[in-house]
Parts: sequence; structure tokens; C-alpha cells
Amino acid sequence: MEGAQLMVVEGSSYLIKLSTNNTMSGVAKEPQFHVLAVDDSIIDRKLIEKLLKTSSYQVTAVESGVKALEFLGLLDDEDTNTTKNHNNVEINLIITDYWMPSVTGYDLLRKIKGSTLFKDIPVVIMSSENVPSRINSCLEQGAEEFFLKPVQQSDVNKLKPHLMKRKNQAKRKPVEECVSPDRTRTRYSDLGLVQ
Repeated sequence: MEGAQLMVVEGSSYLIKLSTNNTMSGVAKEPQFHVLAVDDSIIDRKLIEKLLKTSSYQVTAVESGVKALEFLGLLDDEDTNTTKNHNNVEINLIITDYWMPSVTGYDLLRKIKGSTLFKDIPVVIMSSENVPSRINSCLEQGAEEFFLKPVQQSDVNKLKPHLMKRKNQAKRKPVEECVSPDRTRTRYSDLGLVQ
């Protein structure tokens, strides 16, 4: 789009169309999600980082499960009182390789799903090995998806629904907060007044 500029303000992206005299003619807010990408292979890590950035995700890439736990503040069973990590960055999704030294992607998944603060963050596992029992174990432990490497753009396109579902769940209030007994409406039916 000619004459359009992308402006980022506090983690949100705004598409601003400028007319020929450089005045704003419209602003459309686009949410930007932050993904933590974990892979010990620099080639695979750079590939997933590029695919995610192409899809307008903000990406933090780390080279091991230990670094991911450290980034999240979950190393040594540490569980903070915030959904933000030690770097004060909110993570919306974690995508991790399955097979890594020291802390595997499966170990990372279990640690995240066992955390009171990060358990609702979608986790996606990647692997170059198509092992059905491994895939099933990850899905049973709470992984949202299991991608076979090399990850492709079509795989990355499957992430947005998981992020939007989580975002919509966070916006909803519990039923107890929405319904008030003193705010009931009188209903009328063919049979008369019903309250």
C-alpha cells in the first residue's frame, strides 16, 4: 500500500495510511504476538525466526531448553507472580524443538504446563522425526500442535487461531462477574408475566 507506514507502539502495530499531504486518513490496530522460539540448531532456529517474523510475530529465539526456562524465570522451580518473564516481556506462544540436550522440548512442555502462571500459554513442538508415540505424548501433555521439520509457512499460519483463542479467553469475564441477581429483566410470554 503506497503511502502507508507501520508504527509500533508498546507492543501493538498500527497501520497508518498517509495521504499525499502526510495527514492520517485511517488507523487500523493489528495485534502483535510475541513468540519464544527454542531450538539448539542454529539453522532451524533462524528458519523459524524468519518464518515467524514474516508473519508479523515478535520473536525471541534461544538455543536451549535451559535458556528458555531461564528466560521465563522457571529455572530451578522458580515461579514468579507475573505472566511476564524476568525480561519483563509477555510471551504469547512457545515453539520448541523436541530433541535438545539437557532439557528436551518435552521437558520444557511439562515444566510450562506445570507452572501456575504459564500453563495457559500455547506450546508447539517441532521435530524432524515422525514418531507417533512421541507426537501423542506431547499432545497429551498439552502441546497445541506438533510440526515436522522443516517448518513451513503453512505450519506457522496454523498458530494464529491458538493465539486468538487464548486472547479471547483472557477477555471473557467469569459468569459470576457477568450475572447480577438484581439486574434481571421482566420477560413477557403469551401466558402472562414471567419473572
